[in-house]
Amino acid sequence: MDQVDYINGKTRLYGIVGDPIAQVRSPEMVTHELQRRGLNAILVPLHVARADFARVVPHLMQLLNLDGLVMTIPFKAQALSLAHSLGLQAQAVGALNALARRRDGTWAGDMFDGMGCVQAFARRGLALRGKSILLIGLGGAGGAIAAAVASEQPLRMHIWDLDPDRCRQSAELIARLSPDTQVHVGPPNLDGVDVLMNASPVGMLDDARLPLVADALAPELVVFDTIVYPEQTPLLQLAHRSGCQVVTGREMMQGQIARIVDFLIDAQKGSTNPV
Repeated sequence: MDQVDYINGKTRLYGIVGDPIAQVRSPEMVTHELQRRGLNAILVPLHVARADFARVVPHLMQLLNLDGLVMTIPFKAQALSLAHSLGLQAQAVGALNALARRRDGTWAGDMFDGMGCVQAFARRGLALRGKSILLIGLGGAGGAIAAAVASEQPLRMHIWDLDPDRCRQSAELIARLSPDTQVHVGPPNLDGVDVLMNASPVGMLDDARLPLVADALAPELVVFDTIVYPEQTPLLQLAHRSGCQVVTGREMMQGQIARIVDFLIDAQKGSTNPV
């Protein structure tokens, strides 16, 4: 009988929820990590329209063989309401990107985007401490990155988002986490910047725009983009042409995959404690 050997009736399900969803690379990367650990489990993409999130996702969470959800754009903040308890990162940034079902049926939530970003830089041997950072986009991923980068004690953080409330909240969070870091809010300006980070959706899929106005970048600049698809975003293409060192969204994902999988499976073992 023709059949595959990686899924059967006992397979445990995880899903990644987003709108759009075609750009995500979590299904193949998380499923690989689950299979590598010898677990009968897969992660599947779930395309939920923004207008349907509050109606659809709570019902999905009632599936008896669904053990966790990963959240992507634009649901990281909205998903907070689905968690019975939150980890420290999720509490700090007001967003989450992973929900794990505990053995008692309750759901724990936490945020791993910021940790993945910092780990991607660490793997490259790129220090953030004492550097001047420009961070564009302060949504779910951007807010988490702002918190994690602030914890590395950079010299200066220039942040920008079209939402004034996000700017204010992130500035307050950075000041709380790293009082010695200079915080500036305003449209992107590359003067004196060591590291440029794009955490906005500008450049995703077929979007040919840049998140800031620039024809070229200083070659000593390190450029990071959270976007996974395309892996070489318009911003990173410009960075390559300018001779900059780049860090990709896929590297951030690799930095957080193991942590997310630990979180998801630890909940089923009963070791993801309520906060």
